[in-house]
Amino acid sequence: MPLTLKDFLALEVRPALGCTEPVAVALGSAAAADLLGQGPVELVDLRVDRNVFKNGLAVSIPGTGGLKGLDLAAALGTVLRDPHLGMEVLSQTDRASIQQAQELVRSGKVCLDIQTEAQGLFIEARLHTSGRSAAAVIRGAHDNIVTLKLDGQEVVDHPLLQHREAGRTNVVDLESQLKELGLKDLLDLAATVDDQDKAFLLHGLEMNRALAASGLEIGVGLGVGRALTSLAEQGRLARDMLLGAKVLTSAAADARMAGVSLPAMSSAGSGNNGLTAVLPLQAVQEAVVCPQTRFAQALALSHLVTAYIKTHTGKLSAICSCSIAAGAGAAAGIVHMLEGDEAAIGRAVTNVISDLGGVICDGAKAGCALKLATASGSAVQAALLAMEGIGLPTFDGLVGRSPEETIENLGLISREGMRTTDGNILSILMDRHAIADDEGA
Repeated sequence: MPLTLKDFLALEVRPALGCTEPVAVALGSAAAADLLGQGPVELVDLRVDRNVFKNGLAVSIPGTGGLKGLDLAAALGTVLRDPHLGMEVLSQTDRASIQQAQELVRSGKVCLDIQTEAQGLFIEARLHTSGRSAAAVIRGAHDNIVTLKLDGQEVVDHPLLQHREAGRTNVVDLESQLKELGLKDLLDLAATVDDQDKAFLLHGLEMNRALAASGLEIGVGLGVGRALTSLAEQGRLARDMLLGAKVLTSAAADARMAGVSLPAMSSAGSGNNGLTAVLPLQAVQEAVVCPQTRFAQALALSHLVTAYIKTHTGKLSAICSCSIAAGAGAAAGIVHMLEGDEAAIGRAVTNVISDLGGVICDGAKAGCALKLATASGSAVQAALLAMEGIGLPTFDGLVGRSPEETIENLGLISREGMRTTDGNILSILMDRHAIADDEGA
């Protein structure tokens, strides 16, 4: 079945409360706990791939007042037991559930194991009670539950098993189809935006703007957005579209990485991707006249390009997809807003990849606000330069004969070339995790 924009938006652009890695862990444990029903859990056995571990290690869990840790996220999912909330599974977190989850962790009932050989996104939560057990496995996407087991027997025809619904495109099929497309195909898909899509895309923008407003008002996290605003007020930075994009995007990241209890509209499995994919477009919209329908098409294109690049680099990898994939998506969307053609959009995408192609991902944390500020500024700059006819020449570094070939080259570097880098990052973080455990003992 041909890929439609509605299928894409339904599967790749979704609300997520909190950083998607701890949320996905909570979702997996909640799914297993839901199978077990009520009763005390004696053991939570959590297994994750190295990139889920990396991205969930140092980021705050929403609604917990800044608490961190995949073990705590798993415990919260176990206590809350409502997997049907999907990526908003932690929305019911309160003081009582936090205390119960902390007690599970303190009593040694949550075990975390990193599956270093796992390929792609992988989460398995195994829960044990007196005489009973349940398990949930998530693969490929943060909310893609592929296996449910109760007492060792596989559960079938369960509503949480999205990938098995007959006649419906699932996220794995969608990504496979998306990977085979080209930039023109993505433009054609974005052009199919109807009133329902427009309302959904603009609603997602408002969700992400609310996070930015929270970051600016409260000054949480690293405080990058607020500091940039202060520098502009002092006259040390010029107020322009680049700064506007940096302020909005970094302030939203400040709030999200600090665990503010507001959902983000995610893109391609990442809330920070969602922030970077749409907020720079809002900054440009505040400076230029762009009809609402064209603006909605630009938002759709940004999400499409973001997801398209991630089909080549991987859902989680050693490169910072918020910088490169979402930054390129935002640049493409901005050029569309400015009525640039396909060639200009290709130049903008290539400009961002050439600019930020070496930015590594060292896990989700407060410092992501700096990377999102850089990415959003690069997106605006790349788009404006592309509109002036500036784009990297063929075979300039990673640049190929087309934007698609450039993206393929980036994917090769991400999947193959940076395996050692990813392993080294993981080693550093694991050592730090062990030190923290020893100091807390």
